[in-house]
Amino acid sequence: MPHQPGMQAAWYRWWYHSIVSNARKLIAKMRRNPRDWGIEDLKVVADNLGIDHDQHGTSHVVFRHATAGRLSVPAHRPIKPVYVRLFVNLAERASENNED
Repeated sequence: MPHQPGMQAAWYRWWYHSIVSNARKLIAKMRRNPRDWGIEDLKVVADNLGIDHDQHGTSHVVFRHATAGRLSVPAHRPIKPVYVRLFVNLAERASENNED
């Protein structure tokens, strides 16, 4: 198998965010600086908060939570800050609902 630096970087990011960091810290970082985030980062936060996500052959990922709502985010790199801010709002609503 040839060396694929992009895959290795994506794997490491996934591992770091899912094992080392936690969702609340990532949400705080996203709120402070909504630039230069990838769709993998949003997926990791979503997984930690119980937010479902789907990408069925399209250029958008749809995040869904039963009580927090729904958000469609273009999967382009990097994600525009407006979508990161909308995702942070969704994640915070999901986090509040998970605590209840």
